[in-house]
Amino acid sequence: MQMRKLGRTDLEVSLICLGTMTWGQQNNEAEAFEQLDYATTNGINFIDAAEMYPVPPRKETQGATESCLGNWLHQRGRRDDLIIASKVAGPGNGLDYLRDGPRLTRPHIRAAVESSLQRLKTDYIDLYQVHWPDRNTNFFGKLGYQHNADEQATPIEETLEALAELVQEGKIRHIGLSNETPWGTMRYLQLAEQHGWPRPVSIQNPYNLLNRSFEVGGAEIAHREDVGLLAYSPLAFGVLSGKYLGGQKPDGARLTLFERFQRYNGERADAATRAYAELAAQHGLSLTQLALAYVNSRSFLTSNIIGATTMAQLQENVASAEVTLSDDVLQAIEDLHAEFTYPCP
Repeated sequence: MQMRKLGRTDLEVSLICLGTMTWGQQNNEAEAFEQLDYATTNGINFIDAAEMYPVPPRKETQGATESCLGNWLHQRGRRDDLIIASKVAGPGNGLDYLRDGPRLTRPHIRAAVESSLQRLKTDYIDLYQVHWPDRNTNFFGKLGYQHNADEQATPIEETLEALAELVQEGKIRHIGLSNETPWGTMRYLQLAEQHGWPRPVSIQNPYNLLNRSFEVGGAEIAHREDVGLLAYSPLAFGVLSGKYLGGQKPDGARLTLFERFQRYNGERADAATRAYAELAAQHGLSLTQLALAYVNSRSFLTSNIIGATTMAQLQENVASAEVTLSDDVLQAIEDLHAEFTYPCP
């Protein structure tokens, strides 16, 4: 498994990161343990969780994912040789049951960290990420920015100072961003430099063949500031496995079970997916291999966060680390991207 440097730290993380957001809902703890055993045996040292997981978020299951991971860490005794990431939730997203509505203030961040540490059964979190901004901006596929001068947003300065205090205390080692914009990323970096606080080492945003919007502003920051991309949804909620083509609704699949996942639906997304599937077949690849290998090949990528509900899916996803796309395939992908430019936000 290829390893890549996490920002400007001394940590090296695996090219493939194991995502966990199905644990506690679509997957039970025994299945989570099986995934963890397989992933770590096959070279993955990077595990990504969040306080709000599993998804879709519900009061009854909140925190179950971190508990699954914590129980495995405790039973296997693997804490010191793995990089564990988690996230603090921002406001909105239907999470009123979490701390009476989560914010990115100092008290909320401290409470979130303490709860995550208990569930994870650990004294520290290697990478602690701000899950989404505490301000009016575009994320989760939103387009058409509307400025609100009267918003009651937590200043980024307060959020970063709170995280800096937790780094100083040893409860978290490094900080990262998620679902953040280029402006927000640069603001965190500016404040870190200004105050001598820890700088973000990564940004976890969506990136896949149907949504390459990170390339517009984020990729340059990733290179110039060493804030590499942790790509989530590299298969676009499973759409880029091809299993939903032609209106199919496989039993137990995420888009079959949960109506909230509509980001990669629509005629244009379906047409682009079909074109990429045909390209993959022409070169003896599965669509999953093509889609994941493309993300793996990006120079601004630190790690590709894969998720699975079955072991067969996990095995194919992990094996994508060994797939190298030829120059001809890469050029064909660019040709298709010119035809299907950003089919999904």
